[in-house]
Amino acid sequence: QVQLVESGGGLVQAGDSLRLSCTVSGDIFSNYVMGWFRQAPGKGREFVARFRWRPNITRYTDSVKGRFTISGDNAKNMVTLQMNSLKPEDTALYYCGADLDYRLVDAAAPAYWGQGTQVTVSS
Repeated sequence: QVQLVESGGGLVQAGDSLRLSCTVSGDIFSNYVMGWFRQAPGKGREFVARFRWRPNITRYTDSVKGRFTISGDNAKNMVTLQMNSLKPEDTALYYCGADLDYRLVDAAAPAYWGQGTQVTVSS
């Protein structure tokens, strides 16, 4: 059973940065495709970014390209999301997810989810 635990959310002002972390346990970390997702109030959960070990490929939703960076640390079983130049529309509950199939991560439907961490960006 894969377990995911997020940390790093908070309340910031527009233009600030935040770094989210997701620690993975329960299976071989490098086997999985890792993703970050978010859900704003009144909206569905959406894909934000994906990190794939083999091959080493990242993918982002258009609205965060150039501002967010996803990276993985195999030694720490951790994936992080560095968020720069935050905007009020980035306000959401952010989730970490994992699946063996990158297509399910891209579809915001991975098998495993963390509990979520709140990011609030004030204008």
